Amino acid sequence: MKEIKFTKMSGAGNDFIVIDNYNKKINLTASQIEKICRRRFSVGADGLIMIEKSFKNYDFYMRFFNNDGKEAEMCGNGGRCAARFAYLKKYAKKSMEFLAKDGPHKAVITGKNIVKLKMIEPYNMKLNIKLKIKNKSITGHYLNTGVPHFVIFVNNLEKFDIFNIGREIRFHKFFAPKGTNVNFIQKINNLYFIRTYERGVEAETYACGTGATAAAIIINQLKNEKSPIILKAKGGLLKIYFKKDNTGYIDVWLEGPANIIYEGKLNKEATM
Repeated sequence: MKEIKFTKMSGAGNDFIVIDNYNKKINLTASQIEKICRRRFSVGADGLIMIEKSFKNYDFYMRFFNNDGKEAEMCGNGGRCAARFAYLKKYAKKSMEFLAKDGPHKAVITGKNIVKLKMIEPYNMKLNIKLKIKNKSITGHYLNTGVPHFVIFVNNLEKFDIFNIGREIRFHKFFAPKGTNVNFIQKINNLYFIRTYERGVEAETYACGTGATAAAIIINQLKNEKSPIILKAKGGLLKIYFKKDNTGYIDVWLEGPANIIYEGKLNKEATM
């Protein structure tokens, strides 16, 4: 593997390795991506993003890989980082439209490091799903916001067993074969807090954009909270805007920070 330039970025604590592959000369295997995303042994990240030239009339194409090396449909915080990266590389203007595996997205640079990303219209909402886990039942709500999400209201988010319960639900037969991301939310002093077990990462992450979006839509559906809804993730605040008509939720946007951490070069030892 030749040396590959990369930029490390963070979207509300959701961290990514972003690679400029606009000329499509870089080809990494799933195994190589998994090894590059390993913490302590390589760069380490929640995922890897390739910025490529779009095959349609869009500013660029975003390819997103979870840190298990598998390509996923979309990542909200990753999409915001991709948008800022493309803007700084002059592949796009402050207002842009790009393509990802789940379809087209619009993004706007609204501040030096603040990006607002238009999400796909959420679909396949299923409320009050009861799952049996470890001889007890848990009730949650399902929604696809580009990737599948299961949203659960809890009473003590800080002490909740996110890893074990999140992992059991993520692999539950109800969501087979692809599984689901799992979001746990609690309202404290008029602010919603969120923690997420992310599929592909197979652990809790500091933020999840598609998860925050799913949570906001469920909060509106069940609690009638108005747009925009602000959620506090471990990595920072995310703001979700939306409209609702007789067809469902439309004009859904995710806004938050997209920070550049450092730039570097990968050599072959990054994949050992």
